[in-house]
Amino acid sequence: MIPRFRGTFALLVLAATALIAGCERPPPESVQRGFRGTAMVEVYNPRVLAADVANNVAPAPVAPVAPGGPPASSVFKNVQVLNDLGVGEFTRLMVAITQWVAPEEGCAYCHKAGEDLSSDSLYTKVVARKMLQMTRSINADHKNHVGATGVTCYTCHRGKNVPDDIWFTDPGPVTVQGTMAGNRAGQNWPAPKIGLTSLPFDPFTPFLEQRQQIRVMSTTALPVDNRHSIKQTEWTYALMMHMSDALGVNCTYCHNTRSFQSWDGSTPQRSTAYYGIYTVRDINEKYLSPLKATYPPHRLGPTGDAPKANCTTCHQGVYKPLLGANMLKDYPELAMQKVALAAAPPPTPAPEVTATLAIVYFAVASPDVHNELQTSIGPMVALLKSNPKAQATISGYHSATGDAAANHDLAKTRAMNVQAIMVAQGIPATRIVLVKPVVEQANVAGEDPKARRVEVAVK
Repeated sequence: MIPRFRGTFALLVLAATALIAGCERPPPESVQRGFRGTAMVEVYNPRVLAADVANNVAPAPVAPVAPGGPPASSVFKNVQVLNDLGVGEFTRLMVAITQWVAPEEGCAYCHKAGEDLSSDSLYTKVVARKMLQMTRSINADHKNHVGATGVTCYTCHRGKNVPDDIWFTDPGPVTVQGTMAGNRAGQNWPAPKIGLTSLPFDPFTPFLEQRQQIRVMSTTALPVDNRHSIKQTEWTYALMMHMSDALGVNCTYCHNTRSFQSWDGSTPQRSTAYYGIYTVRDINEKYLSPLKATYPPHRLGPTGDAPKANCTTCHQGVYKPLLGANMLKDYPELAMQKVALAAAPPPTPAPEVTATLAIVYFAVASPDVHNELQTSIGPMVALLKSNPKAQATISGYHSATGDAAANHDLAKTRAMNVQAIMVAQGIPATRIVLVKPVVEQANVAGEDPKARRVEVAVK
């Protein structure tokens, strides 16, 4: 190569490298999402998708606990949101939330050491309470967007105190005021949230906080009734760029490119996204922005506003948060306010035993004999052993609720279990007679423990 051209060739190589630096390296693939010729194609990169899968793995659930028990509000003070839970459910949920939000700090993230757990001295506890209210509201009031899958604290936090993807009102770059160059009109500042384009760099404030109109496309062939400007259209496109990046999809995930405004040719995901915009607006307006006075100054944005949510906060690059993993089924406490706290079943009374009569009580739906019967039945067993002609009769009863056939089998199993204990203590089975009572349903209605019993009599 001629020496004088070597420098030129090197510059061309560098220029070409810089030119393609912003392009995504292969191999991209595509999926047909509509009829051929309609441009309904979803483009994705398996390399990027593999990384997204690794970043969207739901954690294993905390071991479940039995419902009921005393209300959490009767054990802990200052329980304002989860006061409809039993103490076991409440404690389990607190353990899970700590793992989701503050795995390193633990309880100390919301509770100051040496203070009562009811104290609100740390702002993080006040914020956490508001976030619990928000999560329940999303799962109960925004099913058009989240469906039955719902969200949990982990959906956004992913083991971090503050979610990676929050936003503040963006004032833009510092420029010389009073000049044409000093007024960017919200544009020409290539921010990552708008795909590094020259579109308006803060589409969130007008659309996800102020509820300004997003739709700019006319519904007629000649848009005589459409007064939206090109600039307004660019603001809308900036938001669409954000949504596309947040979900890891392109425009045809929701739209048919033959007509972006037409709902008839759009995919079902467009409706879900439509409700998603309203979900984000609702939580920003009702839960996140009002926390401005609660946060310390260092947690506020450059214009003094509170951190807020957008599509990326939950989705984090995939079309469904956590790729559709349903964590809510393991934590239904985050779905809605319970109608009433499930009452703990009454304790099973100890057996009532004399030398000639024993009454054995059972737990709900259980055939297991009370442990105390093993020792308390001693006088009855002694009487039977000392009087070889005496016999024992056993009759089983059940409560008034539940399936009659299942209750009959349960009463019989309970009677047989009591018989087995007496045989184990030396009474021949031939001297123990199982007698079905005339009225097997006990004369005590409902789930009273005295209805679920076996009576043993020595004659």
